[in-house]
Amino acid sequence: MTSAHPSAAPGPGAAAPKTTGRARGRRPARAWLGALPLLVFAGLCFGLPAGALLYGALTRTDPASGATEATGENLRRSLQGPYLTSLTGSVELSALTAALAAVLGVLIAQAVVTSRRGTLRGAVLTASGVLANFGGIPLAFAFVATLGISGVVTRLGHLDTLGWNLYSFTGLTVIYLYFLIPLMVLVVVPALDGLRPQWREAARNTGATTWQFWRHVGLPVLAPSLLGGSVLLFGSAFAAHATAAALVGGSVPLVTLKIADALSGNVLVGQENVALALSLDMIVIAGLVMAVYLPLQRRSSRWLH
Repeated sequence: MTSAHPSAAPGPGAAAPKTTGRARGRRPARAWLGALPLLVFAGLCFGLPAGALLYGALTRTDPASGATEATGENLRRSLQGPYLTSLTGSVELSALTAALAAVLGVLIAQAVVTSRRGTLRGAVLTASGVLANFGGIPLAFAFVATLGISGVVTRLGHLDTLGWNLYSFTGLTVIYLYFLIPLMVLVVVPALDGLRPQWREAARNTGATTWQFWRHVGLPVLAPSLLGGSVLLFGSAFAAHATAAALVGGSVPLVTLKIADALSGNVLVGQENVALALSLDMIVIAGLVMAVYLPLQRRSSRWLH
């Protein structure tokens, strides 16, 4: 019988073979190669448009000589006069609709989670998934046919005598709620599912009422998810364009409509760079919104998952 060489089978206390520096350096290189297609795609689809937008917002071209020079005039004009009015109008509309949709969406989601009927939960979540993505011109046409001046509901309920006007800030708010409430339901249902039944039982065993449970346990745990969902609703409403363009035109000052008018030259000719500056303002606001949303999402995941 031949015996194995001592070096062929290391003992339990033997140290693991060391990885050489060359092998250690290959792993990050291979990881970067695997992510290279995604980086190229992100650079082409997001980097180039963002760079072109930034360049156009910070430059001005003389129509006579064709010379291009750096300037901050476009950004300054984007924060003055009707452009500033449209920017504040979009912020006000987005904040109002996000707050209303957050409250109504949480109430609907809570009713779905506490319901013992699985068919109801499935139907509500399926409908929310469809309605959250229903927008644009089809949504505007649907509301014109139902709640417009000659709409079916307007005629049957005589809403015109009550001062109802679909083509106004109030009408646009109602339309935005149509797709923002389902979106909030989709966002908050997983968070409500994450509330452990043991927490409610422990609160009940210590004599806490339902209100005390929600005040001291439920709402503090759900607060990051609720705030994060509200921020997401704000961003969705802030970036919406087609529905408002088809419905109200220029009667309601919104930054997306003002950008479209500036690019097409409907009001003034040669305002393309100002439109790019307005787009840059929107990117800054969206960046601030995401800076609030991401930390809240990470904090809520520590409690609910």
